[in-house]
Amino acid sequence: MFLEVVTEPNPVLHQKGRELSKTEISTATTKKLMKNMVETMYIKDGVGIAAPQVGQSLQLCVIAKNFSPLGKDEDLILINPTWTKLSILKSWDTEGCLSIPGVYGEVKRYTKIKVKALNKNGDSIEFEAKDFPARIIQHEVDHLNGILFIEKARKIQKIDSTKNEI
Repeated sequence: MFLEVVTEPNPVLHQKGRELSKTEISTATTKKLMKNMVETMYIKDGVGIAAPQVGQSLQLCVIAKNFSPLGKDEDLILINPTWTKLSILKSWDTEGCLSIPGVYGEVKRYTKIKVKALNKNGDSIEFEAKDFPARIIQHEVDHLNGILFIEKARKIQKIDSTKNEI
C-alpha cells in the first residue's frame, strides 16, 4: 500500500525516531510498515526512505536493492542503524529528498562506513558500505535522527517542476 510522504516543514521530520524492540519488529504492524515503505519508495522513484518520511517517528529505513551493499537480491531494511567512518575521506555530491521535492544541494559525506543494525527479522547485521550506497545510508540515518540534507547542504537549488524545460 502506498503511504503518503510527509514534506518539510512537518515536525516529524525533525524528531529523533524511537528505537524498535526485537519483539516489535516481528509484529504484523511493523512488517506491513516495512512492506509499504518499500512500495512507496519505488512509486516515488526514491533510492531510500526513512520511517519519519511516512509520518512514523521510528528508527527504520529502507535502501533500494540496486544500491544495497549486501547485494541486489532484495531491498535492504535497516532497523536501529548506526554507522562509523572507516576512512577520513569525504566527497561532495548532489542530493535530493522525497520530503523536500524539487530541492537539491551538495552534501559532503564519508565515502566508506561501517554499518550496524537489525535486519527485517530483528537479527543483528554488520557490513561496510562505500561511495553511493554509503551516501544513501548516511542520508537515511540522518532522517532517523531528525536531520534533513538541507541542513548540511551548500549550493541549494530549487527546481520548478511546473516549467517544461529541456
